[in-house]
Amino acid sequence: MEARTEGTGDRPTAPELTAPLFDDRFYAGDPFPHYARLRAEAPLVWHEDPGVWIASRYAEVLAVSRDPARLCSSKGIMTFEIGVEYPSPPTMMHTDPPEHTGYRQAVAVGFRPSRIKALEVSVRERVSRLVDSLPAGEVIDIVHHLAAPLPLMMICSLLGLPEDEWTTFLEWSDAAIPGAAPMSDERRAELMAESEGVLRAHIEERRRVVGEDYVADLVAADIDGRPLTDDEIYMIVNQLLIAGNETTRNLISGGLVALAESPAQWRRLRDDPGLVPTAVEELLRWTTPVVAFMRTATAETELAGERVHEGDPALLVYPAANRDETEFGSTAELLDVGRRPNHHLAFGFGPHVCVGAALARLEGRVVLEALTERFAGIEVAGPVERTPSGIIAGVHRAHVRLT
Repeated sequence: MEARTEGTGDRPTAPELTAPLFDDRFYAGDPFPHYARLRAEAPLVWHEDPGVWIASRYAEVLAVSRDPARLCSSKGIMTFEIGVEYPSPPTMMHTDPPEHTGYRQAVAVGFRPSRIKALEVSVRERVSRLVDSLPAGEVIDIVHHLAAPLPLMMICSLLGLPEDEWTTFLEWSDAAIPGAAPMSDERRAELMAESEGVLRAHIEERRRVVGEDYVADLVAADIDGRPLTDDEIYMIVNQLLIAGNETTRNLISGGLVALAESPAQWRRLRDDPGLVPTAVEELLRWTTPVVAFMRTATAETELAGERVHEGDPALLVYPAANRDETEFGSTAELLDVGRRPNHHLAFGFGPHVCVGAALARLEGRVVLEALTERFAGIEVAGPVERTPSGIIAGVHRAHVRLT
């Protein structure tokens, strides 16, 4: 089947291929066979409602990601934001250069290489404590016992928040992402308001009392010679709290499920610990925790031979791009912990590449090192519950047995 045009002017459509992407139930299953069809049959195609281009191949996702002047973020990054006007950017991701450049420079101070390197001792301490508590031979939910607490403890520590309350911050984080956890819209709104109140109070406290956490750094930071406002600091802190745990949590949980389903790859890591860094990259490619973000054309342009009009939104489907055979070869649909090269797009690309990528890689590496050193094997011991979300490719529960 080829994409066909049905009453959309010069925009090709393939509704039978694009409609599932707007049904959250699609993401609770295995979307990758469908992504393969999308890449092969309709790699850049228009979906009528809500009116957005769908880009599923590596080449187009990369091209859009590296060109914010042609396809911007300030018009919204999720499809439910099409046509929405915000009085101020809800996240850094909703800004473009040069505004984004200033924010990123302020934020990047806390994630410079020397700081990430200094965090390794803290990461190892927390991983050791969590892994020590994992019982060999028993069925456990690896999300609750390891994948969720570790990144939340770390990001809370960095922000100067009480890490022993990580379950509360987990609930706040999930409330901010539609579909990340089963809860009503009313409960989501209640939790988001509660989170905002606590974070704003923490920022106010850092205005009065100098601390040594990342919020204190933001209070002391400036953009083009002016200090950040409380609203800007809240925007950044809220984004860091959410992004600082969601991606890593689902890298660890989804990655460990993938290794449990591929015992030969687990054995490779056991036999050759030097493969762990490349394994982290492969698990990032394999899980691709962020499903999709949107960009909007700032002028008439062309993409993959299609005419994209000014104001047209384009949805970048990262997990589809990360299994593209034209980039990853004939083994794109196989897990390979030794894959090189591996230019995956799990952290995005260009100006909006994830500022906390190095911390996520560090946490993923230390977890794999600790688990493969201590346990001979890992196996799936029950249904894996994936989150029905078109934003985060999450694992809600994953029962495994470590042996």
